[in-house]
Amino acid sequence: MDEKILIVDDEQEIADLVELYLKNENYTVYKFYTAQEALNCIEATELDLAILDIMLPDINGLSICQKIRDTHTYPIIMLTAKDAETDKITGLTLGADDYITKPFRPLELVARVKAQLRRYKKYTGGAAKEDNGVIVHSGLIINVNTHEVLLNEKPLSLTPTEFSILRILCENKGNVVSSEKLFHEIWGDEYFTKNNNTITVHIRHLREKLGDTMDNPKYIKTVWGVGYKIEK
Repeated sequence: MDEKILIVDDEQEIADLVELYLKNENYTVYKFYTAQEALNCIEATELDLAILDIMLPDINGLSICQKIRDTHTYPIIMLTAKDAETDKITGLTLGADDYITKPFRPLELVARVKAQLRRYKKYTGGAAKEDNGVIVHSGLIINVNTHEVLLNEKPLSLTPTEFSILRILCENKGNVVSSEKLFHEIWGDEYFTKNNNTITVHIRHLREKLGDTMDNPKYIKTVWGVGYKIEK
């Protein structure tokens, strides 16, 4: 593997442990204990994924997440305190793709990293995709191969998770896609819990970017108690 991963955590033991596990998987790791050092790295290095602790001594991880999303679309995994539900939702809203709570098992984090990179690097289409890898729907143009989205001929900046959700829904136009199915295709069943609101937050953020509303949606409709769908 030649993927480059950024780790930012002021708890040196945690950062060092994560670095050890990731290097064992042959990833190139850029490790920092402060936000400013990480921001310098972000500007100078082409990264493939970032792992950001929220609580840092100088600038919090949410600000770094927002800074990355200004110019980059690679996956971001946030490290949050055990019961910091607000931080989780804020991170997802700012463009994070996943979060993991402390304390965590390093192997679980490695699995999340692999899942995010696999989805980011290898987008595969479904039955609704045209031969050239482009999905067209009501002013939306989704290029699965280049990970580009146009809305009414204007570029739409989506995170990898938002892109995956939109692609899956468009590939299943006319059919309801459950939250469980979305979660399984993006993260895998082993991370799903009935109380997980990750999909809900990503859907809300995606609707905002599409100019959609929950009450009168043009694109993503909620089928209460079932899931989400895009009409044909």
